[in-house]
Amino acid sequence: MSKDFSEYLREFEQTLKSVFYERDDINKFSLKRGFPPLVMREIMSKSPLSVAIPENYGGRGVKVKECLGILSSAAYESLPLALTLGINIALFLEPVSKYANNKVKSGIFKRFLEKQQMGGLMITEPNFGSDALNMQTNYIQTDNRYHIKGTKHWQGLTGLADFWLITSRQKNLKGDLGRDIDFFICDITQKDQKIVVEEYFDNLGLYMIPYGTNKIDVQIPKEFKLEPESSGVKMMLDILHRSRMQFPGMGLGFIKRLMDEAIEQCKTRIVGGKSLFSFDQVQHQISKMQSAYTICSALCVRSSQKSGLENNLAGDGIEANSIKTVVTDLMQESAQTLVQLSGAKGYRLSHIGGRGIVDSRPFQIFEGANEMLYTQISDLILKKMKQKKESNLFHFLKDFDLTAKASDFFKKELNFSIDFNLPQRKLVDLGRVLGRLVSAEFVLDLEEKGFRKDLITNCIDSLHQDVSNLINSYHINKLVPGLANYKEGSSWIDMA
Repeated sequence: MSKDFSEYLREFEQTLKSVFYERDDINKFSLKRGFPPLVMREIMSKSPLSVAIPENYGGRGVKVKECLGILSSAAYESLPLALTLGINIALFLEPVSKYANNKVKSGIFKRFLEKQQMGGLMITEPNFGSDALNMQTNYIQTDNRYHIKGTKHWQGLTGLADFWLITSRQKNLKGDLGRDIDFFICDITQKDQKIVVEEYFDNLGLYMIPYGTNKIDVQIPKEFKLEPESSGVKMMLDILHRSRMQFPGMGLGFIKRLMDEAIEQCKTRIVGGKSLFSFDQVQHQISKMQSAYTICSALCVRSSQKSGLENNLAGDGIEANSIKTVVTDLMQESAQTLVQLSGAKGYRLSHIGGRGIVDSRPFQIFEGANEMLYTQISDLILKKMKQKKESNLFHFLKDFDLTAKASDFFKKELNFSIDFNLPQRKLVDLGRVLGRLVSAEFVLDLEEKGFRKDLITNCIDSLHQDVSNLINSYHINKLVPGLANYKEGSSWIDMA
């Protein structure tokens, strides 16, 4: 683990190229469920998860820059692989590093490093998706153990992970559940800690990652409960916000691959005696992908500075939610663009573009659906505006730390008074605007660090177009309702 990170990363990337293109064909096995065992064994032999293990336990030190670097390199070749590593890093190893009892860490990290084992996180339940605070999985405490019972679903690495972080609420003697949430480390190799997979899902994308329904009835030793700094809910927010701030690593590698494929396609595809790249509309589409690449680069730098384990991110909802939503929107948009530029051949699961559409789509849903997170961003900003008794959006944002520099570029669009009683769909529109303003702020920070000037300029111009369009949508006040009973009087056959 003493290797320079650039050398370590280069060897990891060479291994990916070898197993995906020389020893096997990723375009073929990506259509099947699960990673081929030999492929996964070879990848894990390079200890990519060591980046999320502290140095005093034999790892590389949980440096965010290294975690994002591994995720980016993995995502360039395979988004499912990147997500597999991301689940292990952000949703298991980092929480264990920060919150687990020191007595249990050594054994866990040793098995990750020496036996290439993996871990995941169980929060979501069949009737309580984003409503995590009302989860029904519960536990009772005996002398030295916690008895946990419940059902979880849509956990990535279902039936594959060796360890699970299980979220649960305490049940009292009356049978009522407590308001706080606790986390427990479950080791499925131990007696009384087996988790039964009741069903495997036929997930639409991410074929190589198993998802399903998990039945929990386990006994967890007392020392395997995570130890929050204050409350369990704040610990959960810290974990989820840190995870959301690692999305730029996956997004950067994925978008870079799509962009490279798009540029190659447009340079070599000849239409009417000219390359596709020479057409203005195609150049515009490529520039949008390059803007996405620049934004993800900026957000990787920001996350590297902000999301280390030494910081508690429970109160950083605006920033974490902005990063997650914007990155995942850009991933889906870039995949759609590549398919469009690739023509018919792009509309295949064996093509990186077609596969990219279905693989990146759930990123806009899991860890909080983007519409919900955009609403939360707006709610948090409006709360701050009320506290300052400021109704003008620009006046507030120019003094807000996450938008202070960027707001000047958007003054014309932002200089209006906010209605504090917005319907939810308008909160979503406003949240989309705010997320892009936060992204623009970090792009400007990236410029100060010496990032390529023309990419920065083009990115800000592209964001300006996006914000202008979103603000126009926000100002259209007509709310069109959905009709539950739409059939009566709406048959065109009767009119013809």
